[in-house]
Amino acid sequence: MTNQGNQENEREKIVVFGAGGRVGRAVVAEARARGHEVTEAGRADGDVTSAADVARLAAGHDVAVAAAFDAGTVPGEFFPAAARALAAGLPEAGVRRLVSVGLASVLPTASGALLMDTPGYPQEWREFYVGHGAGTEALRAAAGARGLDWAVLSPAGDFAAAEAAGGPSGGGYAFAAADAGDRITHADFARAVLDEALAPTVHGAHAGVTTR
Repeated sequence: MTNQGNQENEREKIVVFGAGGRVGRAVVAEARARGHEVTEAGRADGDVTSAADVARLAAGHDVAVAAAFDAGTVPGEFFPAAARALAAGLPEAGVRRLVSVGLASVLPTASGALLMDTPGYPQEWREFYVGHGAGTEALRAAAGARGLDWAVLSPAGDFAAAEAAGGPSGGGYAFAAADAGDRITHADFARAVLDEALAPTVHGAHAGVTTR
């Protein structure tokens, strides 16, 4: 699959949780470049693990993007708590679609094995990998009961190390299985996130994104 051929035509209201991070900044920049109205929701604005805060921040918006992380928390607690809060708070606010930023480590490779379980893959951050995966499973369970349409997107491998968030685009993207050697710019990844938020093709699943 490749990037969307037909772009959205209406001005949408988008709330971005975790807007201060690299991915969040790139998504905000892409959305504003397309002429959409964006609310940047950072840690100072509310707690993404609180359904009440999520509902308050998301009120009046059409779609949401979640790219939040709190380095001071346990990943296995933070990501599931955020997923449950988003699944409860967004429908309460009338938001119809969520795209959450995931991690390639818990994405299947072409062989079917999760990237984090392949030979030679770094294990020192496994707690972080597993926490991300637990967040996706919590979202899967909670969103279904609430009727929230969701997708998790991650790089198929990682981001280009020297590329600044919101920097020049490589020209496009495609969906792909996990590959430790794969790299994508923040700008191209942000295009995929916005396309999936506004013209969805991935529903209730985690998809990897690579440069096209």
